Amino acid sequence: MTVIEAKGALERTRTPSPPHRARRRAGNRADQLFLLPAVLFAAVTVVYPLVYSVLQAFQDVGLREVIRGGAEWVGFANFADQFGRAEFWQALWLSLVYTVGTVVLTYVGGLALALLFVREFAGRNVMRALLMLAWILPTVVGANVWRWLLDGSYGLLNAVLRGLGLIDGDLFWLGQPGPALVSVIVATAWSFAPFAMILMVAGLQGVPAMLYEAARIDGASAWQQFRHVTLPALRPVSVTVMLLIFIFAFKTFDTIYLMTRGGPGGATLTLPLYAFQEAFEFRRYDTAAVATTVMLLVPLVLSIFYFRSLRREEAA
Repeated sequence: MTVIEAKGALERTRTPSPPHRARRRAGNRADQLFLLPAVLFAAVTVVYPLVYSVLQAFQDVGLREVIRGGAEWVGFANFADQFGRAEFWQALWLSLVYTVGTVVLTYVGGLALALLFVREFAGRNVMRALLMLAWILPTVVGANVWRWLLDGSYGLLNAVLRGLGLIDGDLFWLGQPGPALVSVIVATAWSFAPFAMILMVAGLQGVPAMLYEAARIDGASAWQQFRHVTLPALRPVSVTVMLLIFIFAFKTFDTIYLMTRGGPGGATLTLPLYAFQEAFEFRRYDTAAVATTVMLLVPLVLSIFYFRSLRREEAA
């Protein structure tokens, strides 16, 4: 057999026969049919509500239009109306303050816990499981625990501070603007920190031990090892954690609503609560849709910048 004949025979063995190609196409169609229920579920529960909400931002929608239909198309008039309101910008500003504060506290707390639990010690797995309760607990339970801790009359925090002689009377942490905002930030970071810890423990376990050995040989202190070895090695994980926590916190509604309902005096009225107030208290569904559209766009733009920078780093 010549070389050309051998190559031809090899190509014929590689090329599927017509019945085999038909079976492969049938298998692909069967796989697509298995995916169809999941696609339909996502379309009904995610895609349709999202598109409907965005479209409402460009229509004049009140309670009558929601019931009867026939909303009038107004273009960007709703956006112009909202962007001209001080209440909208106040809610957006509070959302950013709340989100950034939550991201910082969550990252610092999660990193500290990760540095602790990456080491071997007795009871490590039990303590890690207990800490995960903050992440898996229903939000209503966690929020009510924090309301009890911070209650001005019988809260545990005031009792501890009185016992230490730091305060004399009652401090109503959720009844004052500044402390109320700090309180919901702390409560949210407390619930997100175990999630950040798990991701950063995985990142720390991926740092080569030889880097620390080389740093110790060069005489680096523990702080210098952390600063010049640990933090740079954790950078991809850190950026991912902060992006995820930003997205989670920016859309958080339940924790704030259960703890303060946006008070006192609108001090914790973030954009999700503002949208809820516009829709279900004032029945202005179009302006509420503007707020929810902004809630969609801010994390989306941030994610786009993140993935672009990630691609540049990978290309470099």
